[in-house]
Amino acid sequence: MIDVVVDFTNKKRKKKAYGGANGNKISIIHSDKLHMLKFPNTPTVETKLSYIHNCFSEYIGSHIFEIVGIKTQKTQLGVFMNDNKLKFVVACEDFTNTNEVIQDFASMKNQIINSKYNGYGTNLEEIIDTIEKQNLIDKEELKNFFWDMFIVDAFIGNWDRHNGNWGFLYNNETDEIKVAPIYDCGSSLFHQIDEKMIYNVLFNEKELDKRVYEIPTSAIKLNNKRINYFDFISSLQNKDCNEALKRIVPKIDMNRINALIDNIPLMSTYQQEFYKKVLKARKEKILDYSYNLLIKKD
Repeated sequence: MIDVVVDFTNKKRKKKAYGGANGNKISIIHSDKLHMLKFPNTPTVETKLSYIHNCFSEYIGSHIFEIVGIKTQKTQLGVFMNDNKLKFVVACEDFTNTNEVIQDFASMKNQIINSKYNGYGTNLEEIIDTIEKQNLIDKEELKNFFWDMFIVDAFIGNWDRHNGNWGFLYNNETDEIKVAPIYDCGSSLFHQIDEKMIYNVLFNEKELDKRVYEIPTSAIKLNNKRINYFDFISSLQNKDCNEALKRIVPKIDMNRINALIDNIPLMSTYQQEFYKKVLKARKEKILDYSYNLLIKKD
């Protein structure tokens, strides 16, 4: 929970740089630890938004992963003064250490010499093929992690979980590798919401259903088409996805999630209600619906 709003403006800066396309990033020291400070994306000329809400999405999304028991990057919301403008930002704790580096899943794909797939291809067939052929991490552990992540991403509406924003921690000294904590959840929870969208979703059931059954889709593709979360999960055709559904759904605590959102002081009441309503609907209409079908089938 957030007790105070942290002002990151005068925090000590470090020279470490971070890649990725979602917003500008700087490195700072906060609470004696290295953090990546992420700024909101700049809106495109086609939108009337004053800023993108990906900092809120990052914070809520990462905490939801944590609530269901998946190891996740720690995040803290706050503000930063830049060019006399106060911006909402999110500080993401750097979970690497002196001997560790992040290697994304695409890098693992590239290590399979006889693979016909490109590292950044996101077809489901390619991802599963890599998980089965790699010998760096226990196959069952990696497969379970992938599908658990997929179910939570379906819940929070993540449309950009590609092979470059999840992966592993490699230790340069021991030559050991392990699954990295979840990171980069900024492309979830409709981070480009504006007042009109919030109003439509809160007071129009069709607009809410559109954001459950139609958008967003997953970055992962099936037959070269982005996966529709509802259609894929409710089909019950993938046994590993089904098993993840059974693992994750009982762990989703909506009381904790609602309390988390209610305790964000930087957010308007309408915005809080938007997040809570969307998450409730996506849980009930995608995950709970599919889970109940699966229990009946079993």
